[in-house]
Amino acid sequence: MRLPGTIEKLSALISRNSISSVLPEYDQSNEAVVHLLANWCRDLGFEVVIMPVEGNPGKFNLLATLGTGSGGLVLSGHTDTVPCNPERWQSDPFTLTERDGRFYGLGTCDMKGFFALVLDAVEECLQHEFHQPLIILATADEESSMCGARALTRDTGPHGRYAIVGEPTSLKPVRMHKGIMMESIRLTGKAGHSSNPALGISAMDALHDVMGELKNLRLDLAQRYENAHFAVATPTLNLGCVHGGDNPNRICATCELAFDLRALPGMNNDDLRNEIRRRLTPIAEQNRVELTYESLFPGIDPFEEARTSELVQMAEKLTGHTSDAVNYATEAPFLQKLGMETIILGPGNIDQAHQLDEYLAMDQITPCVDLIRDMIRHFCQTPAQS
Repeated sequence: MRLPGTIEKLSALISRNSISSVLPEYDQSNEAVVHLLANWCRDLGFEVVIMPVEGNPGKFNLLATLGTGSGGLVLSGHTDTVPCNPERWQSDPFTLTERDGRFYGLGTCDMKGFFALVLDAVEECLQHEFHQPLIILATADEESSMCGARALTRDTGPHGRYAIVGEPTSLKPVRMHKGIMMESIRLTGKAGHSSNPALGISAMDALHDVMGELKNLRLDLAQRYENAHFAVATPTLNLGCVHGGDNPNRICATCELAFDLRALPGMNNDDLRNEIRRRLTPIAEQNRVELTYESLFPGIDPFEEARTSELVQMAEKLTGHTSDAVNYATEAPFLQKLGMETIILGPGNIDQAHQLDEYLAMDQITPCVDLIRDMIRHFCQTPAQS
């Protein structure tokens, strides 16, 4: 059975609102997108499992498998998008619009377009025998909590040998990316009349010292760790937002700082958290404030796949590009933890992601379908060597 054409599939995916957000007023279920993909996969002969994400009502992962065997290839992507501002778009973000050699719509690039092109490639491969399984994985909430990918490490995840995460890389293979931590520090002192500092304990004064120490940490990390493969070659630490106090004539009783830290491959998020606590605890004691330190979400580990891996080498051969490193984070570490060689490789440019008038350039479509088809043929349809 043949599926709808590329444009029809992409249009149907874009029309289904699957925004994920940490703000409940924007957050939507991804169920409609998952069921649409499930139906298409069943029509192509896949065995399909839809898995509710525990503790996240309305959120689902999809696992579709074609063929059997101990190896195989996983083609993975997320079904959600970021929020958008429809009133600022030139066209309806939920209606696929063709203009100037581009397909506009929320998720065209990041990353519903990948699924449409994967299914195109699968159709081209169906006339050949599958010696190893092909697995299509569609996850929930990558843009907010990554709860879908995290659930795979707890539940029955895909059991392929190789995995491609189809984030927009302009069809250039990516084998490394930084991790990300988003952390919160809350300092609690004592309010008092500002005319007499002895009447209170200023959490804001203490925060000044805390921020200074985090800036010292940023410099230390930059001196200790460097990777020239990255455009930003050192770890980064961004002091993102501060909230505290309530009036100029009142000693600030509580103050909170949120920051992010993006670590290089080879660094460990938990080790960094321990170092931060070790550095900040004496500062809180010296300032006589209570310090509460917590992670705003579990974080994403740094990712690196060996340059010598078969998957990396095949991706470099088929694309003609040397594998690269990026500063943003993906679901790749979660798949790698399941025992698979993993890379990031997909259509579209990351510069279009999360932007007004997001688009997928039409000239990415045929090369992407050809690339995925060749990957399927190599990893799933080539008989194993005896």
